[in-house]
Amino acid sequence: MKVQPAPASGARRAPVPAGHVPLPAWRVWALAIRPRTLSLAVTPVLLGTALAWADGRGSAGWALDGWAFAAALACALLIQIATNLHNDAADFERGTDVEGRIGPLRVAAAGWVSAALLQRAAIGCLLAALGLGVFLVERGGWPILVAGLASLLAAWAYSGGPRPISHSAWGEVFVLLFFGLVAVAGSHWLQLGRTTPAAWLAGVVVGLPAAAVLLVNNYRDLEGDCRAGRCTLVARLGRDRSRRVYALLMLLPGLGVVALALGGYPGAWLGLLAIPVSLRLVRSLGARAPGAWLNQHLASTAKACSLLGLLLALGLLL
Repeated sequence: MKVQPAPASGARRAPVPAGHVPLPAWRVWALAIRPRTLSLAVTPVLLGTALAWADGRGSAGWALDGWAFAAALACALLIQIATNLHNDAADFERGTDVEGRIGPLRVAAAGWVSAALLQRAAIGCLLAALGLGVFLVERGGWPILVAGLASLLAAWAYSGGPRPISHSAWGEVFVLLFFGLVAVAGSHWLQLGRTTPAAWLAGVVVGLPAAAVLLVNNYRDLEGDCRAGRCTLVARLGRDRSRRVYALLMLLPGLGVVALALGGYPGAWLGLLAIPVSLRLVRSLGARAPGAWLNQHLASTAKACSLLGLLLALGLLL
């Protein structure tokens, strides 16, 4: 099955690369969900669950709730996919993904899938997450209800409404909050029914480099964002100061790892193995003029975030 171009829209379409041939439907949808970003949804759930295991393993009668873990992981993935699909459609409708963009080609802008179909798929993902959320609320109570509803609302508000978060300087704060604090502390609460300072600190540790992924995205797209009227954090700060913010987002988590290790979680020291990778990425960001190579840098930043979270989770388990 080949995907045919979507009907023309009033938004200006980005050029499809020369030599393009119709793609199979599964490849188009794989591009639409942006699989390189999905680890940002998985990692905090793994870390929060690992921290809950470290906190609860000595308690009589406590056992890890595997069904709750699986449902939380599925919810996180569904919300992330819905956010990506909605962002693809909304940016196309606003005329943001236009000629000159150096980021990966978006499926609506390429004419592979209509924005309306992407929006319907995003709504389907959110409804599925809502269904799973009913089960999670039964397990975790009102804090999970609040966290879940806030996450669903944020998935829409990131690209929707008159003032999308993605068009403002608050995008990195949004990522820190929902891909760090809410995801880690929520997963921890779901297993233990309580929270600890360590859960919030662990949320900051993985939330900061997750925010760095968005910063690299906006660093790459700066010129196009400015032409489209998007006032992102990078647009406000400029590239020089944005590189300094990137360094903080990538390296400050090392202090959080040390604090966790000294605060009763000695296995957390394992997380420091990810810091040299972060340091290399910090050094390389300003070494070349902006260009298509930033697509790989963005992917590498996401991998560094996942590496940090996975090493930290492994240390807590061991």
